[in-house]
Amino acid sequence: MKIGFIGLGRMGTGMASRLLEAGHELVVFNRTPDRMRDLVAQGAKGAKTVAECCEAEAVFTMLANDDALEQVTNGSEGLLAHLADGAVHVSCSTISTALAERLALAHSERKQILVSSPVFGRPDAAAAGTLFLILGGNAEAIARLQPLFDVLGQRAYRISDEPAKANLVKLSGNFLIATVIESLGEAMALAEKGGIDRHQYLELLTSSIFNVPIYKNYGGMIAERKFEPAGFAAGLGQKDLRLVLAAADTLNVPLPFAGILRDRFLELAAQGGDRQDWSAIGALAAKDAAIPA
Repeated sequence: MKIGFIGLGRMGTGMASRLLEAGHELVVFNRTPDRMRDLVAQGAKGAKTVAECCEAEAVFTMLANDDALEQVTNGSEGLLAHLADGAVHVSCSTISTALAERLALAHSERKQILVSSPVFGRPDAAAAGTLFLILGGNAEAIARLQPLFDVLGQRAYRISDEPAKANLVKLSGNFLIATVIESLGEAMALAEKGGIDRHQYLELLTSSIFNVPIYKNYGGMIAERKFEPAGFAAGLGQKDLRLVLAAADTLNVPLPFAGILRDRFLELAAQGGDRQDWSAIGALAAKDAAIPA
């Protein structure tokens, strides 16, 4: 299948590489051209414009935020102007539900299709093809692209005909992950201030009542105080909490913990940590308690 792929950060590069290794014809674009180099060496075609990616059955986007996605979608060189009738824009970015709704309408008006496909997983999972994909959009289009989703992830969950609902699930999931990070950091700070080794404490927790990957992975990062290189930058976590709160406002759902987490990310950013991994908010409680790093 001929595929376009736009956005080659660590997540996008891993996903694009999977599609290329599966034998698909891939045209890639990134605003920083150097990031295309490795994929071009593997056989992808590097595009100079977004429009060059649009001569494809499907175009994937994996971008940092709403503004970046709107830049490649709108305008005379954007996806809306150049995708063919019936072509599919697969948006893997974590974006606002409001933007997903606008894009779904705009693509439909041009006889194109939007499928939202945000993912759960970090860059290593993207490279290994073990992501979890959350799908929202036209059932026939999703079925047609299922072989691609099978390459990218260990499982794809179709949530709704409405793309924005997949984005809502992704945002709510990131909210849950952030609560785990913060609560782990607080509990570990309490134990450590009471004289218990934080590594031993984490081993006890993750070998018994919290024997799950999310506690092991993020707990390990917090215990080691190792937040670089960032698999998911704290600045993106802060953005996601803003989007969670915006969706909650629209739906009239109080989310008091989300407000606390938003402030924790702001605190980390104020200390210069917005480029660290978002698990770095888990170390704030220890710092607040005057525990040496």
